[in-house]
Amino acid sequence: MILAKLYRNDTALILIAIALGLSLGILRPELAVQMKPLSDAFLGVIGHAVPLVMFVLVASAVSAFGERGQHTRCAGRVVVYFLMMAVFSLITGAGAGWLLAPGAEALPLTGSTVRPLSDLPTAVLTSLVQVISHTLILPVLLAALLFGLGLGRAGDAGEPLRRRLDTCVDWLLKALRMVLRFAPLAAFGAMAYTVGRYGPASAWPLLKFVGTVYFACVLFLVVVLGVVARLAGVGLFRLIAYIRDELCLVAFTGASVAAVPGLIEKLERAGCARRVVRLVLSTGYTFNLAGSNIYVTCAAVFLAQLAGATLDVAHVLSLLLVALLTSLGSTSAAGSAFLTLTATVAGLNLVPLEALGLLLGVERLMKCRSLTNVIGNTLASVVISAWSGALDRSALREALMPCRQAAFPGAVVGKRRGRATS
Repeated sequence: MILAKLYRNDTALILIAIALGLSLGILRPELAVQMKPLSDAFLGVIGHAVPLVMFVLVASAVSAFGERGQHTRCAGRVVVYFLMMAVFSLITGAGAGWLLAPGAEALPLTGSTVRPLSDLPTAVLTSLVQVISHTLILPVLLAALLFGLGLGRAGDAGEPLRRRLDTCVDWLLKALRMVLRFAPLAAFGAMAYTVGRYGPASAWPLLKFVGTVYFACVLFLVVVLGVVARLAGVGLFRLIAYIRDELCLVAFTGASVAAVPGLIEKLERAGCARRVVRLVLSTGYTFNLAGSNIYVTCAAVFLAQLAGATLDVAHVLSLLLVALLTSLGSTSAAGSAFLTLTATVAGLNLVPLEALGLLLGVERLMKCRSLTNVIGNTLASVVISAWSGALDRSALREALMPCRQAAFPGAVVGKRRGRATS
């Protein structure tokens, strides 16, 4: 019974794999080094699937957005808001990785061909042109973007093809989930190889990387989303308390989509327009994944530091622009953020793809990623409703007031008593 529960718990399997790989690397380093093919095989499958999966995901998401939003008045506001949040979240992740430098003191990755940064053009535009001409993933993403836009504007004539594309997305995500079942085995191989080759101290940068991503997510919530909420006249922490049940569900299941039914009900009860909520949530789980964006850019900077590469401003700007394109293929499905990271690293060609194996050991620990995605889309529904003049402020205050009373019961009671005595 216990073994059956462990087998169904992905996080437990990953943690067990990490512990076994760490133990093997310490006790039998010469044997641990030979576990590297386990990680390489997994990443090889992911790497070969990236172009096809990213094309289908991006084309389907863009076409669906055009279909739902082209006759909706607030569609332009949704696009502008999502683009702003994507830029801010990507900058937050890259900035946190660049400033905190979790991989700066680690041993450089050796035994692979790392492209020297001095060979890259210093100009960002030239760098992007070189990336597009030398890699497959970015031309595929651009083609998917154009195809999705055209399909979204085709109206009823494009409906059959859109349905087939959605069906293809479902099948690809199922296939991706099947591949991810082997992630613990790959994590074991990556951890065993790293510790066996570089020693137990090599696990320390991974822990610093996890802390950096959590710090970046908290920073984004407090600074960026906090300012946006204040401008919209909404208390961010009261809003978070209002959806605490959905956040707990996401934290324990690891699936941010599991919160959608509860979010729709609560946001509509809080005075958000029904059409805005459904538009924002249906498209936000592809185009407004701030937590995933933070993870992607922070991880890319971390891997570059592990490879001994020195990033300057031009390289960071190139990373942001490339990640802005690859983030179009992000979804709330498990493993999608890792897929987006693979596409970003492949597009930039700064570090070897096998370096991604190191992150498999901490992939399931990134709960902050899903939680930030959910909070970001919840706030987006409120902000865009307010921006469109479709927010019932009295209903919002009534919905959020119990959260304030639960958080500060004494202050609320005292305030009421003060008014009564006066």
